[in-house]
Amino acid sequence: MESIVQVILNDRPSPPNIPGICGSSVMFPMRSIFPSSRSINAIIGLLLWHGVFCPIADAGERLEHPNIVFILCDDLRWNALGCMGDKVIQTPNVDHLAAQGVLFRNHFATTSICSVSRASILTGQHERRHGISDFKTPLTDDQWAETYPALLRQAGYRIGFIGKFGVGNDAAVRKRGGSFDYWKGLPGQAGEYFIDPNDPEQKHATSRFGDQALEFLSGCKPETPFCLSISFNAPHARDGKPREFQPDVRDESLYSSETIPPSTTANEAYFQKLPDFVQKSEGRRRWERRFATDEMFQQTMRDYYRLVTGTDREVGRIVEALARQGLSEKTLIIFTSDNGWFAGDRGLADKWLMYEESIRLPMVIFDPRRPKELRGKSCDAMTLNIDLAPTMLAEAGVPIPPRMQGKSVLPLLMGERPGGWRTEFFYEHHFGPKIIPPSEGVRSEKWAYIHWLPPNPESEELYDMEADPNESKNLAVQPDHAAVLSELRTRWEQYRRDLR
Repeated sequence: MESIVQVILNDRPSPPNIPGICGSSVMFPMRSIFPSSRSINAIIGLLLWHGVFCPIADAGERLEHPNIVFILCDDLRWNALGCMGDKVIQTPNVDHLAAQGVLFRNHFATTSICSVSRASILTGQHERRHGISDFKTPLTDDQWAETYPALLRQAGYRIGFIGKFGVGNDAAVRKRGGSFDYWKGLPGQAGEYFIDPNDPEQKHATSRFGDQALEFLSGCKPETPFCLSISFNAPHARDGKPREFQPDVRDESLYSSETIPPSTTANEAYFQKLPDFVQKSEGRRRWERRFATDEMFQQTMRDYYRLVTGTDREVGRIVEALARQGLSEKTLIIFTSDNGWFAGDRGLADKWLMYEESIRLPMVIFDPRRPKELRGKSCDAMTLNIDLAPTMLAEAGVPIPPRMQGKSVLPLLMGERPGGWRTEFFYEHHFGPKIIPPSEGVRSEKWAYIHWLPPNPESEELYDMEADPNESKNLAVQPDHAAVLSELRTRWEQYRRDLR
């Protein structure tokens, strides 16, 4: 099979070193990554992608409003995909999405925690506007009316939801099911276990969600557009369980002989750079049970990778189902994550904080209706989780509500970067201030400005992301950066007022 995608490994929190901006080609040779017993399935998947799933539209052809499959992972860090540069992990199906679509290399969460990020994805709004800052508060009915699922349903789309809903308490989540044509949404973390000990089949949650996706698709008709949102709860830990990242039994042997390299920042030197209140926070306590020794690091990361590969397998099943049912040619697929994840980086676990490993996400958008010359590209423009709702609405020809603060990425998919496209964004995190240090800040293409908030001592950090992508040298204390610090502090204050 001809090589179709190439990326360069970079374990640092900076984009893979591929020349160009939005519209640059993504070309990297396919690796032989399946165990030999899976080679036939791999070949079938490749044939589906190259022979069935990639129709070519004329550049001037008006694009019909598409079906939409929106795939959201939970705690998938930005670089834990083959197409984002990881040379160990096996993600062939997502890699094919990138090879045939657009790979977004600078995608971010405006708040790095499940409930808030998911509310932002649904509404296209920052936390400051939608007001969801915990795991209990639901969106009001008025707010729900302006989410992407509600607006698409109103426009005639058949809408479905599968997996972790993540916004509101259990009763509120169950009630929201009435807003969908197909509902398999779950409250909380979408299950206490990945594999229920009482399940005689020992089916993994990821596989079950995949089965439900196929069930939804089996009821779709070519004449009725649909939007299916699949919210996997992998690779998020089952916090506190003896095996927090339990994989599908089919994947137990994966990565057993691999040594997974830690990132550049996963060491004591970077931990010591953290403020004292961060060193004593929940992220450190979770690090102690996942990454405290080299052996623990390898076990945790192998299981984490197994969960990611299990999710990738379901992506492949969904792609094959679309092809079988003749839905491929007009189905847009979006693949992303709700937030980043510390894999021992800076001596921490989980996310929450405004460092790059926590806020940066992977995103791939595959649109088979696009001309060949607009696919197989990468994009460096800064995109956000709040852009997902406006993008889906724009693709469907549905007006974007004025209160949505995100932007449709359609111009970027067309290889264009509008003159007014953002070059910075506002970050905020306020949940659990007694165990997670609250922070806000501004992340621009060049600078990362972090402002720590009470109840901890109010303080600032400043990093030059071009010269120091690992955020190793805090410039906030240096007099020669006082002007930059002051400018970003002013921008932070302005965002705090204007984004409500």
